[in-house]
Amino acid sequence: MTTAPSGRSRPAITLAVVLLAFVTVPMSISGAAVALPGIGTDLHAAGAPLQWVMNAYNLTFASFMLVAGSTADLVGRRRTFAVGAGTFAVGSLAAAAAPGIALLDVARAVSGIGSAGVFASGGAILATTFDGAARTRAFAALGSAAGLGLAAGPTLAGWLVSALGWRSTFGLHAALVMVALAGVAAVAESRAPRRPRLDTTGAVVFVAGLGALVLGAVQGPDWGWSSPAVLALLTAGAGLLVAFVALQARSADPLLDLSLMRNRRFLALCMVPVVTTFGFVTLLTYLPTYLVGAGGMSAQRAGTVLLLMTGPVLLAPPLAGGLVNRGVSARVLITASLAMFAAGNAWLTVIGPSTPVAVIAGPLLLIGLGAGVSFGVGDGAAMSLVGPERAGMATGFLNTMRIGSEAIVIAVFGAVLVSLIGARVGSPALAAQVGAGDLSGGDPAALAAGFTHALHVALYGTAAVCAAGAVAIAVALAKPRADVAASPASAASPASPPSPPSPASQRSQRSQRSHEDSPLPTEVA
Repeated sequence: MTTAPSGRSRPAITLAVVLLAFVTVPMSISGAAVALPGIGTDLHAAGAPLQWVMNAYNLTFASFMLVAGSTADLVGRRRTFAVGAGTFAVGSLAAAAAPGIALLDVARAVSGIGSAGVFASGGAILATTFDGAARTRAFAALGSAAGLGLAAGPTLAGWLVSALGWRSTFGLHAALVMVALAGVAAVAESRAPRRPRLDTTGAVVFVAGLGALVLGAVQGPDWGWSSPAVLALLTAGAGLLVAFVALQARSADPLLDLSLMRNRRFLALCMVPVVTTFGFVTLLTYLPTYLVGAGGMSAQRAGTVLLLMTGPVLLAPPLAGGLVNRGVSARVLITASLAMFAAGNAWLTVIGPSTPVAVIAGPLLLIGLGAGVSFGVGDGAAMSLVGPERAGMATGFLNTMRIGSEAIVIAVFGAVLVSLIGARVGSPALAAQVGAGDLSGGDPAALAAGFTHALHVALYGTAAVCAAGAVAIAVALAKPRADVAASPASAASPASPPSPPSPASQRSQRSQRSHEDSPLPTEVA
């Protein structure tokens, strides 16, 4: 069974509505980071309460993504998108008006829940609105929109914070999403043809499990990775996720259809954003701190330099989508993009406190190009392997991998960076200060050298992870082997007829074969 959009559909307006929302949600991540110093000064906040302006958003964003995707399949993708966008707008307005850091953190958590609804349903809306080459172009545009949000977020936030104060950044995010909401009426509704009850038990277990895992990773650097609280959170999170898988295997109407996990090509495509987090998002988060702290740049100058890495993310997705529509294998492009991350991170070890921008321009452009190609091809290729009746579920899982990995990997990367700095400067407290870009606690030259050494080691480690990921994903995306039963040798070998499989086994095998044998997109007629 398939899902057809119902109601009057205006594809151009639908695309514009989804793209505007997909610009705004990443902007709320990268832009809020720039506003943190102003927030801390105005609300007299520092340390963990201030960092939770970011962490609260990422935690709820990741934890509710899969629930939002499956809900979209059941109650309607347009409805889920509208509710998610409205929730995001309310949370952003509350953040803009928050009188204290505690209420600001709560408002950001609300915005994260809304973002999950937007991301989980937005990709599903495009998957059910467009087909073939048009779908490839739509998902390429989606990649450009996400890249634009990431790239423009720090720049716009910097201007707004300087001119109007930090509250204006959250006001801008609310205004943009409300413009998108105004066009929702032009989006056709679509949902799964069968509407079972939502697996509330599975939803609660999944949200609690992923939430505990992300919370443990986020608090690990502050509380200590060996502290009882962090170990308890990580253990509980892992245990709850294992329990979630067991529940889904027995559920008649699962929140996550485990047959998706048996499709190795879909699972491999869901790992692409995880590798992208290592190769691109960690630099987007920590490189500006290095440029300001060790490089002595102003925040505005560092943001301008970062455009070398974020600029290609705006331009490459349409190019990658066009190559796919001209017959270039999505597998080749995805593998190449991950290889660019590996090469670019290794190359970026030329960076130092006084390194000219021209020297680091090459690796930054290469990393940005890898991200642009990945954004332009990966999501569309993944959705081409999934039936439209599970579009929301698949998009929810894909983005859970993306946002969940960002929350965890960024926290771990930061902890590793501070540990490496600490090994050079001899003080964990001073290392944390240096890792935050403050080199006033000692000899600036020596502290900058320690920061540089730590960054180089982290970059080499990231390059190794990206290289391994490129190889593993390329192997997993290889065309499935032909059925053994169809080979001449098999056909020539006499065998007694097998016993007939059970109906449940037949359904499972048909589902698995249909997805495993689906080609990655070139151009679909």
